[in-house]
Amino acid sequence: MSKIIVLTVTFLLNSLICWSQKTDTITITPERINTKVLIPGTHRWLVYFKMGADSPRTLFNIWSRTIHKIIHNDKDAIEVTQVWEDKDSIMHTTRSISDAKDFRTLYHTSWWKQRGSSTLDFSTGEYIFNGRPLTPQDTAQRMKSLRSAFDKAMNQYTLNWHLDLEVFPLLPYKNNVTFLINYYDPGFQEPKWVPYTVTGSAKLAGLDGQMIDCWLLEHTERNNKEVFWISKKTKEVLKLEQQFGQRFRYKIKLPFSN
Repeated sequence: MSKIIVLTVTFLLNSLICWSQKTDTITITPERINTKVLIPGTHRWLVYFKMGADSPRTLFNIWSRTIHKIIHNDKDAIEVTQVWEDKDSIMHTTRSISDAKDFRTLYHTSWWKQRGSSTLDFSTGEYIFNGRPLTPQDTAQRMKSLRSAFDKAMNQYTLNWHLDLEVFPLLPYKNNVTFLINYYDPGFQEPKWVPYTVTGSAKLAGLDGQMIDCWLLEHTERNNKEVFWISKKTKEVLKLEQQFGQRFRYKIKLPFSN
């Protein structure tokens, strides 16, 4: 009898441990977004690659992202402009406008050095690609695919994947939770549900030796693992370490903007 009792207690304890470690899933809906945490002004990240764990850093970029509160179509909105610089030129710019309450995309225009420009207006349904309007009647496969993805995004609650560094601060962090985010990168593939899991906490060394308490937010898929360090105090993304194969990419938030 005593053995039965011990086995029963052990089973219950193991079940309790497994239950306590279980990851909760939170689908990100408008009411779960807190845009009040966004810090207006210009913020910059240093972005670089390492082609192996012990390789030198290479392919340096500076990403400048400026947050403003504006009025768009008579409604409160948040504007985020981005300028990406490589070693000797500007390689990419964007201007994104999101709803001030739930951060859904209202407008997005971008320019890439190699790809050209696009403008997507989520209020009117207008999509301009390299000066040409894309309509549901387009028959060219690539244009048809881009237009179809935009149409799907307009009929769903999506967040702008190109603003992930601004989206992550908005989430309701706690231990052992997986966020499901319906992301759409305007002008690219159709909306996609993407999971990000809070795997724990860690500290980053800041200025003057201060230790910054961070959430660790992880996304993993085939041949790709991303770990974001999110400040528990300011909610900012302070660091990304991404590994794909034997290569690594880093984003490091700079302490000063100039």
